[in-house]
Amino acid sequence: MLEITEAQLAATIDHAILKPEFTRADVDAELSIAREWGVFSVCVRPSDIPHAVDQLAGSGVAVGTVIGFPHGTTSTAAKVAEARAAIEAGATELDMVVNIGWLRSGFDDAVVEDIRAVKDAAGSLVLKVILETSLLDEEQIARGSRLTEAGGADFVKTSTGFAGGGATVPHVRLMRENVSDAVQVKASGGVRSLATALEMLDAGATRLGTSGSATILGELRSILAGGTAAGRVDESSY
Repeated sequence: MLEITEAQLAATIDHAILKPEFTRADVDAELSIAREWGVFSVCVRPSDIPHAVDQLAGSGVAVGTVIGFPHGTTSTAAKVAEARAAIEAGATELDMVVNIGWLRSGFDDAVVEDIRAVKDAAGSLVLKVILETSLLDEEQIARGSRLTEAGGADFVKTSTGFAGGGATVPHVRLMRENVSDAVQVKASGGVRSLATALEMLDAGATRLGTSGSATILGELRSILAGGTAAGRVDESSY
């Protein structure tokens, strides 16, 4: 028997609604999934924040968004402005992309300053820093995790889902080992099944970024009800 309830698993999920080609109808369908399954939050495109806040009012599902997405190469000033606009629009969590080139170049002070500036704009709201682990080696992932904490962020996150790779158990463990208990780990990118979700949580993640929420939670519901786990999700999804 799995030692996790559906509500407990749902409380770890940020349902991703980030595909650039999504129409309003597509967004609404995904918001309905988030509401139906009672996930912790949605992570929407910045332009969708007001609509998501309106559609999810009273549901208990939080609205988050992305900053400097998906490459992380916008200026710090632009990231700060984007963060402030997102908060004004109603977002309560921000997932910013680290400046990957700076991290790979060893510009540690610049990376910390970039993160800290966005955290200052976020204030008490949750800030997650996306490292894009598929573009980094293990030393860079470990250092990026430490720099994330030095910048004051609340989470270090694996991936955008748009760089040809996603979360892996070894990378989640490495990130967990390189931050204190004050910083949490979010696994995202390629988390599309119950087995993968549970592996990421076991490795030290406390939040999961996925567009496969219905599949993951549906598999768990089936198992807990004594049925057979089943389900499929678009393999091109976040």
